[in-house]
Amino acid sequence: MTALRRVELSNWAARLANFARQPAISRMAADTNRRILSTENCNGTGHAKRGKVLSLETMNPHIRVMEYAVRGPIVQRATQLQKELEKGDSKPFTSVIKCNIGDAHAMGQKPLTFLRQVVALCTYPALLDDPQFPPDAKQRARRILDGCKGGSLGSYSESVGLEIIRQDVAEYIKRRDGGLESNPKDIMLSAGASEAIRMVLKMLVSGEGKGRTGVMIPIPQYPLYSATLAEIDARQVNYYLDEENGWSLDITELQRSIDEARKHCTPRAIVVINPGNPTGQVLSRQNIEDIIKFAYREKLFILADEVYQDNVYAAGSKFYSFKRVLHDLGPDFAGQELASFMSTSKGYMGECGLRGGYCELLNIDPEAQAQMFKACSAKLCPTVSGQAVMDVVVNPPQDGEASYEQFLKEKRNVLDTLAKKAKVVADGFNSMEGVTCNPVMGAMYSFPQVTLPQKAISAAKEVGKKPDAFYAEQFLEEAGVCVVPGSGFGQRDGTYHFRMTILPSVEKIQEVMERFKTFHTKFMETYRDDATA
Repeated sequence: MTALRRVELSNWAARLANFARQPAISRMAADTNRRILSTENCNGTGHAKRGKVLSLETMNPHIRVMEYAVRGPIVQRATQLQKELEKGDSKPFTSVIKCNIGDAHAMGQKPLTFLRQVVALCTYPALLDDPQFPPDAKQRARRILDGCKGGSLGSYSESVGLEIIRQDVAEYIKRRDGGLESNPKDIMLSAGASEAIRMVLKMLVSGEGKGRTGVMIPIPQYPLYSATLAEIDARQVNYYLDEENGWSLDITELQRSIDEARKHCTPRAIVVINPGNPTGQVLSRQNIEDIIKFAYREKLFILADEVYQDNVYAAGSKFYSFKRVLHDLGPDFAGQELASFMSTSKGYMGECGLRGGYCELLNIDPEAQAQMFKACSAKLCPTVSGQAVMDVVVNPPQDGEASYEQFLKEKRNVLDTLAKKAKVVADGFNSMEGVTCNPVMGAMYSFPQVTLPQKAISAAKEVGKKPDAFYAEQFLEEAGVCVVPGSGFGQRDGTYHFRMTILPSVEKIQEVMERFKTFHTKFMETYRDDATA
């Protein structure tokens, strides 16, 4: 033992002798020192080992409980399987088809020519002299660059986005809603709609105990909402969509949900996803009117997730914006607070990676809105390239411009193909034993229900899995198709679903349905309740 170590231990003994005479808080500190200086916590030089500042025990507990199903363990396993195939490993399939997420370009969708031309010109202005680019693309690019500081996409914009693009968004909303005015000052641009949704939700959170903020979300829901509410420590208030009636929204169910929630928290907002994700329904105008009246009566802020507003396929279905319907309800509902969201990732554009989106705020307290925009400034600004993409979405080529015909053709091709695949998928699922699927009216997902045999449910529990996760894992391992279990989105107890995107090509979707037919038939035979062991 070194002389230094003997001195340290002698000093420690002296402190220990006074331990019993110290007040409680001092004894706690002394106990901490004892543990720090104990031999087992030393590295052999007499110095205490340094533990990690950030660990599972010390981290934000709300992050620890947060989950995001569409990028969960099944997806990670799908990536691993693909790598194993690339190394030459033998599998029951030749490729992994990822149908877990709405990532259009990853599924093979080609970027829209005009959109990428404008972004290319903005990113590399020297191309403005290139005769290969059409004049309307150059006009859009010059207009965007003129709105940028220093004429460069590489400069910061205003915290809520470039003013010129917010003006274009306002004009787009006005055209969409039949001439209803929109104020650029009430619009904030964002890095995808998700960022704006998270911002609004954060603004709504306050209180503790029964005063803790509750947010009503649809079940099934897009996991962004459950994940964000967990992160910001708000109370998730579930209301169930009516699967037997095409995933419609029933006001009786909303009332049940909010009455029950008020026993535990203070509901302050309601989220509505239209067209639906993961369920693919399109709300009727009457449904939207009922929701607005309910929110007004119950003093709820409405978050209208309308990112799939271009994706409507079913005959007789039509997208109605919450803003338009709210206006048409008249002055009795004029004060209803509303935030509506749009994205460049969804619709016919599929520009997920460039991260563009917007939020329009309606009837918001001016001081609260100023605080929200102040919070935006802490992030400096949304990605400016994403803002440029958003501008093309809201300000596309018009009839008579050079790029109009090609743009319209590409847009129609994307939406018509999605409509075709929506029918192929729903028809295919409904042709199988124990599978039901509502028509995919809009968006880009199917959400079939699978009636699992009790034998399969028991097998799942034996390995510590949720039955729908067990089913989805088997689908991946045996057929090479990656889907997301319904439990990641929420579902009624005793029902089992999975979400599958309709984004792969028509040929791939047909292959997916063939793989599903083979897999599901085998699965049902294996776990049939009356099957002999």
